[in-house]
Amino acid sequence: MYDKLTRSDIKKMEEEIEYRKLVVRPKAVEDVREAAAQGDRSENFEYYAAKKFNRQNNSRISYLERMIRTATIIDDESKEDEVGLNNTVTVEFLADGSTQQFKIVTTIRGDSLNGLITNESPLGKALLHKHVGDVCHIRVNDAVEYDVKIIALENTDDEGDEIRSF
Repeated sequence: MYDKLTRSDIKKMEEEIEYRKLVVRPKAVEDVREAAAQGDRSENFEYYAAKKFNRQNNSRISYLERMIRTATIIDDESKEDEVGLNNTVTVEFLADGSTQQFKIVTTIRGDSLNGLITNESPLGKALLHKHVGDVCHIRVNDAVEYDVKIIALENTDDEGDEIRSF
């Protein structure tokens, strides 16, 4: 499955790759060299820790490069009065009258615990292209479904949203 990402997502990932290659990688390699120079590696915690960090950095670079290579680019533009990517939506859960605010983001930036829900999630899919006042039916699975009413919409952007780590 290919991730659907915006041009902004791609740009953020390219910036992270550049930073990791030009800043983090040289430092990680130097840390490995310094730890290896301390002698016996069999009991050298610093050496193993430096090697592990270097592998994690290289793995993150590979992951981001693969994401960029296999991504499908999607548009993040939406009408002013319509729920779209990067918009912040306040919904009322009709079952209990509680309200909650969510920002609709791509999968690479999703963080549901912090109110960043993806455009691929059941709630995100249901809210996209809807308007204030619309009632949306969300079906999570055969056992869980609920209704929400859109009570506010704020046109925000992805400034400050971070690319999720794996």
